[in-house]
Amino acid sequence: MKKTLKAVVAIALAAAMVLSFAGCAKMNYVTNGTIKAINEVKSGDWKNGGTDAENIDTADESGDPVVIDAFQAGTYGGVEFSSIEDVANYYVECYNNTKAQTAQYKDNGETKTYYALLGEEDLQVTSLLIDGKENGVINNLVPSVIGSLWHPSTYSLPPCSSKDPEKDNTDDDEGMTNSISFDERTSNLKAEDILEANVSETSDGKIQLIIQPKAAELAMRGADSQGDFFEVLGDIKATVNDITVLSWAEGDTDSNVIVTYKGGSGTVIIDPATKTITDGDYHMAVTVDVKHANVAVVKDKNAK
Repeated sequence: MKKTLKAVVAIALAAAMVLSFAGCAKMNYVTNGTIKAINEVKSGDWKNGGTDAENIDTADESGDPVVIDAFQAGTYGGVEFSSIEDVANYYVECYNNTKAQTAQYKDNGETKTYYALLGEEDLQVTSLLIDGKENGVINNLVPSVIGSLWHPSTYSLPPCSSKDPEKDNTDDDEGMTNSISFDERTSNLKAEDILEANVSETSDGKIQLIIQPKAAELAMRGADSQGDFFEVLGDIKATVNDITVLSWAEGDTDSNVIVTYKGGSGTVIIDPATKTITDGDYHMAVTVDVKHANVAVVKDKNAK
C-alpha cells in the first residue's frame, strides 16, 4: 500500500502541476486530469526500483551555468557582431520582421491569415523525484499520462499567444496569468536578459544565433529574462491553489512551490538578405520543486 500511495502522489503532482504549467485554460480540466492520473496508477502495478537522486543532474542547485559556446566577435553572413548587445539587437530586428509576415491557411474549411512561420509545442517530463528518489516505473508512467491529457498548440516565435497576429498579445490569453500586458508581435529581448550567446555562419551563408537567457524564478511573459525569450508558464501558483485535491502539511503555495527556469536556450537560423528567421528551435528548461504536499490521504511529500 505504501508503494502504491507513493505512485499516486507522484502522478497526482505531476499531472496536476505539469498540466497547470502548460497553460490549461480551465481549472476543472486540470482537476479531472489529476483524478484520471490517480486512477491509472491505482489500477496498475507499482514495482520496486527506486534509486537515490544523488547522481541525478544537480547543476540546478547552484549558480546559473552556461550550457552553450561562448560568444566570439566577428562577421557572420556579412553582418558584424562585436558584442552580446549586437546579438540581442539583431535578434529583435529579425524577430519583428518575421512576425510581420503572414500567410493564408485553410483551417476547418475557412481561409485564415496566420503567421507565415509556425511551429508546434512539445512537452517533455524528463525526471521526477519523490522524497529525493527517482523510480524508473514512475518516470515511464508520467509521460504517458501527461501525453494523454496534454495536446500541443501551434504558435509562431515565442513568446506567443496565438498563431493569429491579431490576437497575439497577453490581453487575449485565455486562462493565462501574466504579470504585464505586452504586444507579442515584437520582441522584448534585451542584452541584459542574455547569459550567453554565440553566432556562426551556415554552409549556405545564413546566420545561426544561439541564445541562453539568464535564470529566473516564476517567470512571467514580457517581465524578465526568461519571459522575454520563452513561452513561460506565468503565475502558476494561482493555478496550483485551485487544485482541490492538493493541500500543504506546512507553509503555503508561495513557500512550497519553487519554479526555476535555468539552462534553456534557443537556436534560430536567419536569412541576412531578408533579416527574417527561417527556422527556430527553442528549448525552455524548467525545474519545479514542490515540498510538504498533501494529496488526498498522502501526507507531507516532496516532488521535483
